[in-house]
Amino acid sequence: MGLGRQAIGRLLHRWSLRRWTRLARAAETADLDKLHQQRLMASQLMTRLSELNFVADSRLALPRVGTNAFVRPGGTLWSWRPRAWRGPLPEMGIAAVGNRASLGDHLTVFHDCDISELTLRQIRNTRTSDMAPYGLRLDVFRFDGSFLSLVLDLPAEAIDGLLKRHIIRLAVNVELEQPLEIFARLNVRHGPNTEQMVQEIKNADGEMVVEFDLAYSDINERRIEAAWLDLIFEGAEMNQITLRDVTLCRYPRAEL
Repeated sequence: MGLGRQAIGRLLHRWSLRRWTRLARAAETADLDKLHQQRLMASQLMTRLSELNFVADSRLALPRVGTNAFVRPGGTLWSWRPRAWRGPLPEMGIAAVGNRASLGDHLTVFHDCDISELTLRQIRNTRTSDMAPYGLRLDVFRFDGSFLSLVLDLPAEAIDGLLKRHIIRLAVNVELEQPLEIFARLNVRHGPNTEQMVQEIKNADGEMVVEFDLAYSDINERRIEAAWLDLIFEGAEMNQITLRDVTLCRYPRAEL
């Protein structure tokens, strides 16, 4: 049924195009009364076409929903853009964010505020430089706690075949209302132990990259069970933090 309608639509479009082409060619010699009517019809049609073009140009200029396109180093074995930056979430935001509040899959907020004055919401990226279709915006007002972090649980594919000779690369595109210290902490659970590696995201404003070289870790490759990433915000009070994009990938370190 749908294919039949599409075929009829294409036929009607071709017929309409031929008709307006014929009228345009005959305009020089057309009867003035008919020409006046045709100009009115053409004007009405052009208004609708202009509206369509305007909306289409605006929407098609945005990053495509679901896209997983981003820069990956050569030899990348695994790469990932979390769902919160890839497509619309069922719940677009949370007000008065509580400790351990979750937004979508993989994403959890941790803090120790007595009274939460935090909001977290998903936004549509609209800048020409944006590669991710969506971003996350964290608004922090009064903050009486000692820590604030966003935790990303990495999928099983992230640790499948993970070795000490691998590097995990984190790319973050961030906008800040006020300067802020941001740290990234990679956690890898292996058996009863959890290895933690911390990197500061220096001069955090714009696109920043940090790398975790597992050669400097003490992980037991045969007992890796899970991994997660903490984004830790120091002194976040009265600030707006917009994470335009977050991506991760894993690749082998260069052999010397």
